[in-house]
Amino acid sequence: MHSFPRFKFFLLISLACCAARLTHAAPYLPKSDAQVLERLPFRPNDPVARELAQLRSALKQNPQDLETAVNLAWRYYGLVAQEGDPRYLGYAQAALAPWWNLAEPPIPIQILRASLAQFRHDFAGAMTDLSNVLSRDPAQSQARALRATLHIVQARYSQARADCLALDGVGRNLITTGCTAMVDGLTGNAPIAYDRLLQELRLSPNAPPGEKLWALTRLAEIAQRLGRYSEAQTHFRDAFNLGIADTFLLAAYADFLLHQNRPLEVETMLKDHLRSDALLLRLVLAKRLLAREDVAELETILAARYAAAQLRNDTVHQQEEAQFELKVRGNAARALHLAQENWKVQLEPRDAEIYLQAALALKNRAAAEPVLQWLENNRMEDQGLIALAKQIKGLRS
Repeated sequence: MHSFPRFKFFLLISLACCAARLTHAAPYLPKSDAQVLERLPFRPNDPVARELAQLRSALKQNPQDLETAVNLAWRYYGLVAQEGDPRYLGYAQAALAPWWNLAEPPIPIQILRASLAQFRHDFAGAMTDLSNVLSRDPAQSQARALRATLHIVQARYSQARADCLALDGVGRNLITTGCTAMVDGLTGNAPIAYDRLLQELRLSPNAPPGEKLWALTRLAEIAQRLGRYSEAQTHFRDAFNLGIADTFLLAAYADFLLHQNRPLEVETMLKDHLRSDALLLRLVLAKRLLAREDVAELETILAARYAAAQLRNDTVHQQEEAQFELKVRGNAARALHLAQENWKVQLEPRDAEIYLQAALALKNRAAAEPVLQWLENNRMEDQGLIALAKQIKGLRS
C-alpha cells in the first residue's frame, strides 16, 4: 500500500479554509514592455524547479507510477498555498490522470481528488470521496481532518466535532486540538478553544513548522474575533516569522491589519504578490486608503480577473468579488447578491462579514436575516460581527 509523501499535514485543512481566497488570474495586457507583471516563484535552477522537473520526467517515463504521481500532485498542491495560483491544481489533476475517473481509486489519489474538488467548491464530490476513504480506512487522519474542515466551512458543526474527536489517537495532538478549537471557536466556546490550543502549541515545540503556522493562524483568528487584538497581532507575527510562504496567512494577516487601519503595513507586505487575486484585492484596499496613484491600474487588473471568472461560471471568487464591488466600486446591490450566492456554499465569519456589510449599506435588514440567525443559533462571539448585527437590527423595518 502506498503511503502519503512527507508533505505538510496542514496543507489539506489550510487550503480547505482558503479556497475562496485563491481565485484564478485572468490574462492582462501590460501598457509597456517595462511593466512588471509578477515575480516568478522560482528560477530554473531553484531546488523546487529541479524537483518538479525530476518528478515530471519520471512520471512521463512511467505514467502509471502511483508514488511519483502522488508526490508530484502534492508538490503542485503545495504551490497553491505558497503562491496563491490555482493553475497548479490543473497540473496536479493531470498527474493523476490514469486514476482520476475511477469510482474507487487508491486512497492517496482519492484524498487528492477530494482536495481538488473542495477547492473548486465541489463540496458534495469532496465529501463523497472522503467518506469513501474513511469507510475503507477509518484511521485515515488526512481524510478525517479535511472532512472536518469542510463541515466547518458549511456550518455543520456537530458533524465537524465528531470528525475532530475521531482524530484523537490517529492524528497529531496539535492538529486534533486545533480541529476541535475551530469548532468551539465558532459555537460559543471561543475563550476555552483559544486557551486549549495555545497550551497544546506550547506543549508541541517539535511540531513541524507548517503545523505551527496553521495553529498560530487559528489562534490569531480566534483572538481577533474575541477582540484580543494584541494577542492576535502576536500570533500573526509569530506565524509570519516562521518564513513559510503561505497565501492564506498573508490574506488573513492583511485583513487584520486593514481592520486595524494599518494599510501601509499591508502595502509593504503584499507589494510583490500580484499573482494571487486574493492578495491583490487586499493590496488594492490598502492602496485606496493610502491614495496611491497606481491603485486605479491594479483595480482594472482585478476587475478583469473577476470578469473572466464570470465567463467561466467560476463561483469560487464570490466572497472576495463582493468585497471588491462594495469597497472599490461602491455597488452595494451587486455586493449583496454575490454575498448571498456565496452564503449558499460557505458560511464562515469572513463570508458573514461582507454579507452584513452589504446589507447594512443597503439598509436591508430582511436580507441579512440568514446571517443574523446563524450568529444567534451558534452563539457566535465574533465582536466585529456582533457590532454589525447590532447596527442592522437597529434599522427601521
